[in-house]
Amino acid sequence: MFVIVGIVVVTVSVVGGFMFAGGDVVLLIQPAEFIVIVGAAVGSSLISSPVGVIKKMIKTLSGVFKSHSHSKEDYLELLKAFNDLFLLAQRDGLLAIEKHVETPAESDILSKNQKFINNELAITFFCDTMKVMLSGGVPPHELENLIDAEIQTLEAETKPAINAITKMGDALPGLGIVAAVLGIIITMGSIDEGAAVVGHHVAAALVGTFLGVLLAYGFVGPLATNLEVALEEKMRYLETIKTCLVAYAKGNPPIIAVEMARRTIFSEERPTFGELENYMRGKTE
Repeated sequence: MFVIVGIVVVTVSVVGGFMFAGGDVVLLIQPAEFIVIVGAAVGSSLISSPVGVIKKMIKTLSGVFKSHSHSKEDYLELLKAFNDLFLLAQRDGLLAIEKHVETPAESDILSKNQKFINNELAITFFCDTMKVMLSGGVPPHELENLIDAEIQTLEAETKPAINAITKMGDALPGLGIVAAVLGIIITMGSIDEGAAVVGHHVAAALVGTFLGVLLAYGFVGPLATNLEVALEEKMRYLETIKTCLVAYAKGNPPIIAVEMARRTIFSEERPTFGELENYMRGKTE
């Protein structure tokens, strides 16, 4: 939502300021300049990035308009679900939670947290780890190493796509200059056609520089930053899940495992100990 708002604000501010200063917005509509800049940017990305990274870039950009943040309520629901699941295992044995892990969407414990269930990455991460725990024979420190390896892999496979988008943004001002130089070449070929024609061509050339800088610092650069923040939030969510699972695997009571996980949450979204305790008891403040 905020991405769309930001795009609108940037566009309105730039175009509106230009018009307020007496500029003719029609002069900014230069399809040839746009084709040169965007086409060259896409082409350079195809040259620099393997097919796998290109596919990941498209997939990553398609999710930029989705919210990846988690509220305090989301974390409360997550920790309560883990606490209830571990209490069940403590009471009836670890195998009692097998059906909840095999079909989480049908679990009367996990399905209460729809944001967690609908998060394919998180639910797969959690259930796969629980299946390893249910299989037995994996020491807690090895389980932690296994989880760390998965988190590192998930982060490593996403970063190249974000880096490629960042590099595209860095290249746009230079490509804008390329478009401007081409415009100047056209201008020099029309130098004998009068001041009006020359002025029009010069304006079109300058629009190329303008578009390159605007696309780089107004859109692509901020999008890359947004994707970096979203990746960090995803990894933090997985770190919270990991901490809870490892703490329980080490033999800690459910409430202690949940408390250890709570302390990995960033301060703005982290519930207090009292809030978590009341939530697990079905109370609200």
